[in-house]
Amino acid sequence: MTGYALRVAVAGGGPGGLYAAALLARQGHRVELWERRAPEDTFGFGVVLSDETLGGIERADTAVHAALSAEFVRWDDVDVVHRGRTLTSGGHGFAALGRRRLLEILHERCADLGVRLRLRTDAPDARTLCAGYDLVVAADGVHSAIRAAGAAHFRPTVTAGRCRYVWLAADFALDAFRFEIAETEHGVMQLHAYPYARPARGRPTAADPAGPHGRSGASTVIVEMREEVWRAAGLDRCDEDESAARCAKVFSEALRGRPLRGNRSAWTRFPTVTNARWSHGNVVLLGDAAHTAHFSIGSGTKLAVEDALALAEALGAAGAGAAGPDVPAALAAYEAARRPAVASTQRAAAASMRWFEELAGYTGQPARQFAFNLLTRSRRVTHGNLRLRDERFTRAVERDFGCPDGSPPQPPTPPMFTPFTLRGLTLRNRVVVSPMDMYAARDGVPGDFHLVHLGARALGGAALVMTEMVCVSARGRITPGCAGLYTQEQADAWKRIAGFVHTSAPGTALGVQLGHAGRKGSTRVMWEGMDDPLPEGNWPLVAASALPYRPGVSAVPRALDTAGLHAVRSDFETAAARAADCGFDLLELHCAHGYLLSGFLSPLTNHRTDAYGGPLENRLRFPLEVFDAVRAVWPAERPMTVRLSATDWAPGGTTDEEAVEIAAAFAAHGADAVDVSTGQVVADESPEYGRSYQTPHADRIRNALGVPVIAVGAISSWDDVNSLLLAGRADLCAVGRPHLYDPHWTLHAAAEQSYGGPAAPWPAPYRAGSRPPPAGRG
Repeated sequence: MTGYALRVAVAGGGPGGLYAAALLARQGHRVELWERRAPEDTFGFGVVLSDETLGGIERADTAVHAALSAEFVRWDDVDVVHRGRTLTSGGHGFAALGRRRLLEILHERCADLGVRLRLRTDAPDARTLCAGYDLVVAADGVHSAIRAAGAAHFRPTVTAGRCRYVWLAADFALDAFRFEIAETEHGVMQLHAYPYARPARGRPTAADPAGPHGRSGASTVIVEMREEVWRAAGLDRCDEDESAARCAKVFSEALRGRPLRGNRSAWTRFPTVTNARWSHGNVVLLGDAAHTAHFSIGSGTKLAVEDALALAEALGAAGAGAAGPDVPAALAAYEAARRPAVASTQRAAAASMRWFEELAGYTGQPARQFAFNLLTRSRRVTHGNLRLRDERFTRAVERDFGCPDGSPPQPPTPPMFTPFTLRGLTLRNRVVVSPMDMYAARDGVPGDFHLVHLGARALGGAALVMTEMVCVSARGRITPGCAGLYTQEQADAWKRIAGFVHTSAPGTALGVQLGHAGRKGSTRVMWEGMDDPLPEGNWPLVAASALPYRPGVSAVPRALDTAGLHAVRSDFETAAARAADCGFDLLELHCAHGYLLSGFLSPLTNHRTDAYGGPLENRLRFPLEVFDAVRAVWPAERPMTVRLSATDWAPGGTTDEEAVEIAAAFAAHGADAVDVSTGQVVADESPEYGRSYQTPHADRIRNALGVPVIAVGAISSWDDVNSLLLAGRADLCAVGRPHLYDPHWTLHAAAEQSYGGPAAPWPAPYRAGSRPPPAGRG
């Protein structure tokens, strides 16, 4: 208990607001809470809390923890129903209870602690609250009036999802968390359902003829589908009762023929809420007012309760001088503590939401792969994590994928160490060393640095090692340090490197990435100022259109005319012929990251009015002409891939649908795989960074077209690689920075998984180091 009692106003009587009120009252503050609804007049049905959240509640308030623990329904299994087949994965550990009962417990605790509850009463406006209280907690939900009043300070963003969903309930307890897919004449619909009340025990009594939720318990049932499916099915014209009846009919088998009921249940699109700031002066946002996370990872109530715990902890740690705690400092500490965890949860929720939005692209997967894909959709559950939870289920997924069984005591082969064939090239495993510019060439000639750099990665176990972008002309370089293939001296140097790889790391494939910098050329090397023009010695730039990369900073390029297009195409053709003679095993055409060919593909960088501009068909024309010219001189038995930016991360840029069309066009022209990257097309992009953040784009292309894809983008662990492969989101995984940190990343991944097979052979001179050295005593 603090030594100074703050006057605290809490707007909103949901779980987050009530729990914050209880915790602050427990610290000795004078708390008043407003909630416009009656205690029993709540929306929704069951809520899910994690063991981590319950641990925080137990540490903060044992009384609330004890009351909740007595009510929880717990279960471990997840059932995934795919085309009539039910697959069960265990070991997941859920705890749920009815939302109404949760609110009752929190109301009782607030009353015990002296919180003044003003129910069925609207909170005063934000200005009145700010003037009359030391602290104002805005727990008034997604449509927060207090947040709206302070929007200039909080800077909220609310983004609606692409699906419609409705909360319903069934009056019986399911046996597990259930995901079920219904492929209807109107499109794919999905059910998310879980139990939240146990079946009543014992015989009915006069006082309790059916138990609080009926003799059979209760389950939350959420039905979700894309907006166009919802409209095609006519659900946009249904009232609550008709919606419940029609959903019950679609999922009658899961519901065992029982009805669904609503509770002011309306179809809506999920609003993802973010705020640039969570506090201003003495006002702080909490729960849905501050942030939301898609219901498919069950985090709404969890986040709000954890917010309340963090807010109380921050205030408790703020001290209590003569004027009481430093409220602004405490609110800043609260936000600093919570924002990273919330951001991580929102990233996982966004990945999960998008997975369900793209669900129709996955229904054709084999049943077990589909279930694994669903379980790992948020990237929080991984292959390794799922194996710990349910080894039998995970092993079955591995067998379906083609992982050989190990001979005891050897474990099964990890997915990343299975082979993959592109045209006439069989890669011994699924790991690729990403193309990474080294800026260490002289006049385009790779030297000893490149020999050691690429040689070390080739010895490190990856199946395919890619060069940096190798430029097809001097004026096609990004920087003076970029390597090229436009002179015989350069070709001789590359032949030396290829010879070392093939001789000293037999079985390792070496790939070359050919590209032209376009409007992003004539700049300094990265560590001297990325994308900054050279202070002197600049060369003229060419591009699809006369648009500088950084207006006011970068040079204005010349739009390529007919002669220029022919010259560039010829440069690529000549470089490809040289690459074939050097002995490269694979060639990749760089059509990403805003370089020349990428500049033709994006509507943000291609403003041409001739046959090479305008609609996507025209914007594709020149990159495809270059691809065809290269493919014609590249040996038929050797594979050729193309790297694309699947999104520009900017309004008006390449859409998801266009990215699929672009990939399909290159595949139709003979691309053996698509290397799916994103962004770097325009300087004012806004990427959504995070672990494996680019892989959903590869996933979309792979499952829409059935073409092999290489996934890239913050893939940093071998567990991520295994997860992406097993889920069918990628065929190969390109890993960049981890290979800079550890050239033997792939071999170490094998050792850490106790794999010693032919897909990750240690070079003979290194075999003595194939086991981790013994550590000193702790």
